[in-house]
Amino acid sequence: MGAVARYLVGMLMVRRLGTSWPYATLFINLTGCFFIALFLTAATERIPSLNGGWRYFFPVGFVGAYTTFSTYEYEIMKLVELRQLLPAFGYFAASNILGFGAVLLGARLARAL
Repeated sequence: MGAVARYLVGMLMVRRLGTSWPYATLFINLTGCFFIALFLTAATERIPSLNGGWRYFFPVGFVGAYTTFSTYEYEIMKLVELRQLLPAFGYFAASNILGFGAVLLGARLARAL
């Protein structure tokens, strides 16, 4: 299901924003960061009795198939190879800074619910 969601979200993003910059991969990785933090924080802090198998079903089974870290790394390499250093750095910085922000936001939302 995560892989199918990745495909559908990726295609939607490509149709709307094109492929001139890896918008789809960035969006998928950021939402994956948010969802994994939201779920694991809620599962750990709100439902501590949740069975270990179920606790990791969503983050490993769904989010693991949904996120695109290897694609992210490959796209940075291609931008560097094309000597597009500023876009490569922007993508790297956006993915890491915004990804951490998405993790913080997901954890805070889980705690607030």
